[in-house]
Formats: sequence, C-alpha cells, structure tokens
Amino acid sequence: MESESESGAAADTPPLETLSFHGDEEIIEVVELDPGPPDPDDLAQEMEDVDFEEEEEEEEGNEEGWVLEPQEGVVGSMEGPDDSEVTFALHSASVFCVSLDPKTNTLAVTGGEDDKAFVWRLSDGELLFECAGHKDSVTCAGFSHDSTLVATGDMSGLLKVWQVDTKEEVWSFEAGDLEWMEWHPRAPVLLAGTADGNTWMWKVPNGDCKTFQGPNCPATCGRVLPDGKRAVVGYEDGTIRIWDLKQGSPIHVLKGTEGHQGPLTCVATNQDGSLILTGSVDCQAQLVSATTGKVVGVFRPETVASQPNVGEGEESESNSVESLGFCSVMPLAAVGYLDGTLAIYDLSTQTLRHQCQHQSGIVQLLWEAGTAVVYTCSLDGIVRLWDARTGRLLTDYRGHTAEILDFALSKRALAPAVSRCSMSAAGWRAPSVAPILLSSGRASMGGLNPARASSWPSFTAHSILWDI
Repeated sequence: MESESESGAAADTPPLETLSFHGDEEIIEVVELDPGPPDPDDLAQEMEDVDFEEEEEEEEGNEEGWVLEPQEGVVGSMEGPDDSEVTFALHSASVFCVSLDPKTNTLAVTGGEDDKAFVWRLSDGELLFECAGHKDSVTCAGFSHDSTLVATGDMSGLLKVWQVDTKEEVWSFEAGDLEWMEWHPRAPVLLAGTADGNTWMWKVPNGDCKTFQGPNCPATCGRVLPDGKRAVVGYEDGTIRIWDLKQGSPIHVLKGTEGHQGPLTCVATNQDGSLILTGSVDCQAQLVSATTGKVVGVFRPETVASQPNVGEGEESESNSVESLGFCSVMPLAAVGYLDGTLAIYDLSTQTLRHQCQHQSGIVQLLWEAGTAVVYTCSLDGIVRLWDARTGRLLTDYRGHTAEILDFALSKRALAPAVSRCSMSAAGWRAPSVAPILLSSGRASMGGLNPARASSWPSFTAHSILWDI
C-alpha cells in the first residue's frame, strides 16, 4: 500500500462503504525516533451444558518471587534506566508468553523455555501456583473469558487447563506441534492451531472436541471473531480460512492470488467483527470483509530498512509483518514490521497516515481501548506509546535488559503487558491507572512465532511491572 502523498491508494482496491471519514487531518508524517534516552447463541446452543456463571477467584499466594527493583546488569546487556515497579523472576530460562486475567486484571500467567508456566499476582509479584507437567517450552498461555480457568500450551502440543481458585489441573490434551492457542470470548471453549494444519476446539473441562482440517501445512495463526460463531485461521501456504464453529466447515477460503504469497504471521479483527486484518512474511497486510470473504484492501510499507536490527549474532532476514490491529475509536489500523516500521493506515481512504520508525524490529503492537494510542514493543527492550492521530511518540517504558517478545494490555488499566528476553517479567503503572505487565522471552503472540525462533540467540527471562 502506498502513501497518498506519493502514489495514492491502489486503483483496484474497492472502497469501504461502512467506514466514515474523521476530519481533514494530514495524511502522512514520518517520525524518526531519537536513538537516545528519551469474545454466541448458536455455539451456546450446541454446547448447552456450558456454564456462563462467573465465579470469584481467590487470590491466595504461598511463595515469593519478585523484587521491586532488579539489579542493573544482572540479565542481558541492555543497561539503562529502569522504570519498572515489580519484577517476577521465578523462570530459569527465557519467558515466551504473558497474559492478564480479563475479569479483574489482577493476575498474570507467564510461560517459558524452562518448560514451566506460573500464575502470579500482579500487585506484588507473589506466586499463586505453578502450571507444572509440560514437556517442552511453554509458548502459549491465557485466561478464560471469566478468569476462572487458565490454559497453557507447549511447543510439543501438550495443553493443560487449571481451575484458578482451586489451583488444580482440570483438563489436558496432546495435539500436534502447537502454533497458537486462544480462548473463546464467551464460553469455556479453547481453540488451538497445530503444525499439521488442524485447528482444534475443545469444551473445557469435559473435553468435547471438534477439528477443522486445513491444508497440509501449519495453521500459523488464528482468532475467534467477536460474535463467537466464526474463527479466522491463517496458514503457512498463505491461505486464509473463515470457519463456522458450529458447522465445522469453512465459510470463505482465500488462496492463490486472493491470499498471501507467504506464511501468515498474525491476524486481527475489528470490534464488530466485520473486518479482518492479516499479516504475512510477504510483507503485506490484507484487509478482508468477514461477511463476503473478499479482500478490500492491501497495505505495504513505503520503504524497507536496509537491514533490520534483529539482534546481535543473528542472521539478517527480509522484512515481514509481525503484528497488527484496529483502533476502536477511529477508522485506523496499525501494522508493525520486522524492520522497525510502525505504519498507521487510514481505512476510510486506504492511505498511509503516519510512519513511525523504531531502531529495532517490532514484535507486537496493541491499541489502547477507547483511545487512538497504540503501544509497541520491540527488540531493543523498550515499550513505546504513540499517538496515532499525529504519529508522535508520547513516552516510552524501560527496565528490560534484553529483547521484549510479548506483551498484554490491561483493559481496566489501559496499560500494556509484555514479554522479553530475560528470566523475569516486568510491569509498569500509568498515572492514576492500573498496572502494566512486562515479561521476557523469545516468542510472542502474533509476533515472532516460536516456530521461527531456531536462529534466535539464547536469552534469559523475567517479568517486570512499571508505574506509568
């Protein structure tokens, strides 16, 4: 996709009739970052015994594994200011994933290369329980919609679910090599994609199962649409399938010239589920109508950095889309690239609005709910906040001594939670709002997939909490 100022919107791209314009704001501004300091009725009917009652979770703890201010220079080599508030440091190897409980935003779960996952309290870093029994690196972890269950998955395909209040394991299953995992937004239903091309759906804890068979290649990313009746899955051969979760059949299939020309890396949906955004190693982001299954827009970066600063000792690789998402209050979409470019696109005009450059590759981005602020984390160990209306950097958060590789954003707090390449997880707190969590590792949700991590350097891992 090219900018309006240089070559205009693509002529063959149909307009989006349902989106409105938002003023006569300038279309593009390039921001160079200074390197210095600074989610159903049908499904419920199918699974009639699903209990939607919410239960209050206990917040008991029995161990301590946190420090308020980690010592400088202990992990990694990115020394500098530490803005963090809490550090969780029970992992003995890289932390690959991090997630916050959606109901209270008081609990975190982290998984790592040490084949372990931990559930801990965000306020003080106190360990609640360990999710033990995994056989490989834990690359996926997350809480159910009501925060009563927590699921963890490792690279070998072993998935486990625990009851949060009792701290007991209630379900487990061995699938193929795990690519992604996600909870249903309204029911205790877990979905996962595996390297054999299958997408799995289980009702937890009784284990009722459905499989959605894709092409003979890995299902690299997936997302349940907000209506809870459909899911979009991306595959290594570049195809995109929109599945009917009740019928178990594909509604739309995009392949060949309609699909991507490389493996998909990430997928996102807007709030009402009418639009889907997909990213790929072909460096394209495709805007797809969830109703018609047609591509209604294609976005490409304006320029590509000569060499992305992926990390010392790593082989250089071509640019790719690593993360993307929709703004909830304006017709904007953000796309993060491996070369460090954050591109803000106007969906009404399908033009590049702003281009914000990072010094290292972007791993993940998340939009703040109810605002036009987008958070990014990158391989330089910094979380940044950007105003998508102007393209300007608002602030950044530091404290990690190695690459950040995953993060999550507290809904109540309007603050992010991330993962990085050290043996701990960290968090920040915004002024007058709730905490942010930051964790470390070599994998990310919707970003640098563990399957692509064979050439990454080895890192240590921890989690940190910042006061924003």
